[in-house]
Amino acid sequence: MREIDGVASPPIVVPKPRQAKASGLPIIHLLAAGIDIGSRYHVAAVSPDLADQPVQTFQAFTGDVVRMADWLLSVGIKTVVMESTGVYWVAAFEVLESKGLEVVLANAREASAMPGRKCDVNDAQWLWRPHSCGLLHASFRPRREIAALRVYLRARSATLSMQRRTSSTCNGRSRFNESTSPA
Repeated sequence: MREIDGVASPPIVVPKPRQAKASGLPIIHLLAAGIDIGSRYHVAAVSPDLADQPVQTFQAFTGDVVRMADWLLSVGIKTVVMESTGVYWVAAFEVLESKGLEVVLANAREASAMPGRKCDVNDAQWLWRPHSCGLLHASFRPRREIAALRVYLRARSATLSMQRRTSSTCNGRSRFNESTSPA
């Protein structure tokens, strides 16, 4: 018993802090972010430990994507994950990569297979969480030089295909005219 102002009082018992149980999977990428790419805006999510506002929305214009990359770098992000749906991810991928971030293009089928994803904010946060745990696999993305070469090869193939169609149409008319003329 202790005495406070001459009155006996029971000792103060301070409870020991509980040991926090490991909740969920271990974090592998501490400085990770998830981005939900849309046609008009992108939603980026980071760990709540890194920013006062861990979820931010940016328009899809190049200047806004640059602003998003700058924000991600300012909170210390090193790696970013986004889904590979549509073509809207290409510009964001290029900007983020040019800023020095490691960009993981997640397989959309694998990333969207999880239940409980209702809106863009949830998508960005959901992408961040499994990426920080190392659960999302990257889709194949060729190096910049190979991607440029593939563009040239596709353009060449399209040009040759159009040339063959034009040539066969012209030849087809002449063959048609020859085969229908009396002998």
